[in-house]
Amino acid sequence: MRWALVKVCLAVTAMVVIAFAVPLGLVIREMASDRAFSDAERQAGAIAPTLSITTDREELTRAVLSTEPGDRGHLAVHVPAPGKAADGTEGEALDIGTRRATPKDVATVQKDGRASIAEVTGGFALLQPTALSTGEIAVVEVFVPEGEVSNGVATAWLMLAGVGVALIVGSVAVADRLGVRMVQPAQRLAGAAQALGEGRLGTRVPEEGPTELRSAAVAFNSMADQVVQLLANERELAADLSHRLRTPLTVLRLNAASLGEGPAAEQTRAAVQQLEHEVDTIIRTAREQRPQTQGGQSEAGCDASEVIRERMGFWSALAEDEGREVRLAGVDRTVRIPVARPELAAALDALLGNVFRHTPEGTAFAVDVHHSGDAVIVLVSDAGPGIDDPKAALARGASGRAGARGSTGLGLDIVRRVAESTGGDLRIGRSVLGGTEVRIWIGLHGNRPERGRRGHGRRVGRRIGWRGRKEARTTTGPGAQH
Repeated sequence: MRWALVKVCLAVTAMVVIAFAVPLGLVIREMASDRAFSDAERQAGAIAPTLSITTDREELTRAVLSTEPGDRGHLAVHVPAPGKAADGTEGEALDIGTRRATPKDVATVQKDGRASIAEVTGGFALLQPTALSTGEIAVVEVFVPEGEVSNGVATAWLMLAGVGVALIVGSVAVADRLGVRMVQPAQRLAGAAQALGEGRLGTRVPEEGPTELRSAAVAFNSMADQVVQLLANERELAADLSHRLRTPLTVLRLNAASLGEGPAAEQTRAAVQQLEHEVDTIIRTAREQRPQTQGGQSEAGCDASEVIRERMGFWSALAEDEGREVRLAGVDRTVRIPVARPELAAALDALLGNVFRHTPEGTAFAVDVHHSGDAVIVLVSDAGPGIDDPKAALARGASGRAGARGSTGLGLDIVRRVAESTGGDLRIGRSVLGGTEVRIWIGLHGNRPERGRRGHGRRVGRRIGWRGRKEARTTTGPGAQH
């Protein structure tokens, strides 16, 4: 936009300069020519009084040489021959000075009695008719060199060119400043829009610049304030809705406390306690204004291996009751990831909960963790019937399993958002166990991994397979944990 404005200003100024400078230059040339010929007429008029008195050669010669142009050889007098005298003799025509005009041009002026300008070698000749006392017409010839006709024209043209260049340079400089004044607010507005889109909700734009851009900045700041207010309202709504669950949870906890002793009762009480904890976490999270980093991610992190071992310990108890074989691998060392501990735990619970809800009892499942340098890959596999349409399963609100009852489709969306918050992604495929394999790619530096390296990680996960998991540090049976 800035350079476009400069180009337009340059073109307009150049056209204006040309439109005025060229005609002005032509006028100056005409003025120089008129000045030169006016001086020649004045010089020709200086010899007219002498011609009116005498036509004697010697007198005319002295008069011509006494003038400046005559002394330089630029003045000549052409006197026609007089008629026959009383004694029958004819007079002689006089040509005094240096002749440059042709006899034809001189005769034409004598005949017409009007001044004329003839082009001669090296310049021009002004032919001025003068009446004699005898009634004849003499012609005074004044030579005007070509340099005098164009005297000062070149200097005037150079001055006009300099003024024109100065005007063009000045207009370009002014246009550049105006362009900067217009472009900088537009760039700030674009940068603020990008920052707001990346999740930095505190971004605002200075309300300055041209009127239109100031109006756009005011509208942007108002929109950002409304977005912040809407998000705050949504958080409050989520907190209120979660708070409403506390009453039925309290009743459920009291009923669970009356179940007595036994594995089923303990599992029920643990589930109720976990549910209360999750509801409290939702309420706190919804009402907190968490700081966000450059990419809108939480700065908190956790040890993925520790969280996975903890959650597998919780789910292995239920797996033992249903006769499921559990495999766990890759959690023998610390793996730090840029994901908050509650978010990773919620993602794992969503995936493992899907396994228990949507596969028959006795179906085996496994969790593998791989570290590829710039990313951590978590594979959750099962030997169930699989997912008919993986693409549809990733859509928010779609059913996680085709035909499954009680599925909201939000579980996979939670996992996807956790992965994408680190620059990774979520993919669904066929596992080596014959069922579904959900692969969570978690970026360690906030950048999306290269496609080639993604494929490499996928091949690693598939190559390990069920047998590879056995060779890793795994334990067969319920309660398997590292």
